[in-house]
Amino acid sequence: MVWNWQQTDWPEFRYDSAALASLEETFLLRAGELFGAFHHVNPNDRDTLRIELISDEALKTSEIEGEILNRDSVQSSLRQQMGLDSETRRILPEERGIAEMMVTLYRTYGDSLTHYGLFSWHKMVMAGHRDIQIVGGYREHDDPMQVVSGPIGREKVHFEAPPSNQIRAEMDAFIEWFNGSAPDGKSPRPALLRSGIAHLYFESIHPFEDGNGRIGRALSEKALAQNLGQPTLIALAYTIERNRKTYYEILERSNKSNEITNWLVYFAETILEAQANTLTRIEFYIAKARLYDRLRGKLNPRQKKALARMFREGVEGFKGGLSAENYIRITGASRATTTRDLQDLVDKGALTRTGERRHTRYWLANTQTDQSPIERRGV
Repeated sequence: MVWNWQQTDWPEFRYDSAALASLEETFLLRAGELFGAFHHVNPNDRDTLRIELISDEALKTSEIEGEILNRDSVQSSLRQQMGLDSETRRILPEERGIAEMMVTLYRTYGDSLTHYGLFSWHKMVMAGHRDIQIVGGYREHDDPMQVVSGPIGREKVHFEAPPSNQIRAEMDAFIEWFNGSAPDGKSPRPALLRSGIAHLYFESIHPFEDGNGRIGRALSEKALAQNLGQPTLIALAYTIERNRKTYYEILERSNKSNEITNWLVYFAETILEAQANTLTRIEFYIAKARLYDRLRGKLNPRQKKALARMFREGVEGFKGGLSAENYIRITGASRATTTRDLQDLVDKGALTRTGERRHTRYWLANTQTDQSPIERRGV
């Protein structure tokens, strides 16, 4: 197999710009809608919304790599690093590290890319990991850097990256391209084109022993933020994680040729879907704030606890809806009290009810938002 980096035209990627033209326009239009929606959030609630959006990305970019982190710990670390909380709860290094990287990305998106900056990100992403030789530096081992699957002796090689002795030169070229393609660079590129190339280019080099996926997605978000002139806060990792198999399949197909139009269309559509997901989440948060404002002083402690637990599930809500048994487990209430509490929440317009008897389920009211599906091409 001849990989993309082994071909004579590497890294001169070829693509059909016209295939992205309408997607670029949609991206800019939706970016305006997103920023507008964000500014409709009460100023006092914007920091909380930022924490929720950034923590979702931190959790999902780790989950894509099979690492499951604690939401409360990640959010606590984010609040500390953004100067919003002095709480000193115990936080694992992995959770503090990914939170620190996301805050650094948010605050320094406009800075030029450097080796030092990438090394710093790597130290954050690999905090708590003791199974790799080099943390905060490019790989140096002599063994091939491969992505493989299957049993020993019958492994399938999905990709092989350049050998370690080529990495510094490859990363010199990548950093020069990334900075040169920025809005103020020598050869500026449109947002979606630049973000898509950045991700594939970086992943093809695979410069670190581990953590390449998380850093590659962060680079894509950095590229978008630089083109927009402000942090995007879009749910990119959240969206990729929901279709992780497709993401890996297309990434694998795209490392065998330097004609990458299909990859760029896929990644651009993923970004648009991420924008739609983020807008939905912002609207959900606004609906949540309005509901709490309307019911301030009208809920008992059990109802507050149950609603908080339901909102914690996010836009998707409780799978299958909230049942009376769920409410009892959450609040410790008796069945008679549960019946009264739930009916009161329906009467107050906090919940809606469907079904009868043991099939009765409850759903958050006035928090459902429309999310149009994204038509995918070239997949």
